[in-house]
Amino acid sequence: MLIASPAVAQDKIKVVATFSILGDLVKNVGGNRVELATLVGPNGDAHVYSPAPGDAKTLAAARLVFVNGLGLEGWMTRLVKASGTKATSVVVSAGVKPRQAQDAHGHNHSADPHAWQSIANAKIYVANIRDGLIRADAAGKAVYEANAASYLARLDALDAEVRATIAKIPAGRRRIITSHEALGYFGEAYGVEIIGAVGVSTGSEPSARDIARIIAQIKRQNIPAVFMENISDQRLIQQIARETGARTGGTLYSDALSEPAGPAGSYIDMMRNNALQLSKALAG
Repeated sequence: MLIASPAVAQDKIKVVATFSILGDLVKNVGGNRVELATLVGPNGDAHVYSPAPGDAKTLAAARLVFVNGLGLEGWMTRLVKASGTKATSVVVSAGVKPRQAQDAHGHNHSADPHAWQSIANAKIYVANIRDGLIRADAAGKAVYEANAASYLARLDALDAEVRATIAKIPAGRRRIITSHEALGYFGEAYGVEIIGAVGVSTGSEPSARDIARIIAQIKRQNIPAVFMENISDQRLIQQIARETGARTGGTLYSDALSEPAGPAGSYIDMMRNNALQLSKALAG
């Protein structure tokens, strides 16, 4: 529950979040003391986003800009320079222990930026958002602390719910293929083996050899299901499913929320949806 504050419209601080998942976290902490703009909207891919002309104007007017960090928003450096913004940048992943991302051949090459896929990491994001807002707007300290505490309690309940849902899946069936490696933190947190069909970057295309290797692995390890993600081309996963006989699971939301009325209109809905889709496809 968001705590009301006496701030009137002109007193709201203008803040920017780089993508939809982060925007939802900022909204839950900032409440009615912030005027929030989100650059990459629902179902948008923050890896390959090309800023629109209006984004520089939005950034220039902001007091705070919240970024994921860990190499996710490679386009932000150019946008910040182009905008001339004086906004303070808050890296919400500060304090997260990054996992090493792997390419399609299993080689470590960079930090995996998708840290929000672990609810424990999302709690770190929320604390960083709270602290950033307090530094910029000390008068709102009580509101930000109360909103953050309320939301952190909801995240604790969500974590328990996700663990209970995954526990329904037999341990030997907790292996899936997804369309790019964005769920590694989820897999490590909740005991699911996640194999990315393409690799970390949604901008890369798998070769015929990569696809053949994935198909062989599914058959060899008897991986029961393959999943599509909302930001990725679904044809690759459908091809792999056809050639292996693996079940096609539902859509997983990895890098972006759905539209507000969809199954992943908020961070909490996204994590709940993903756990339920996994359970439905793997438990039987």
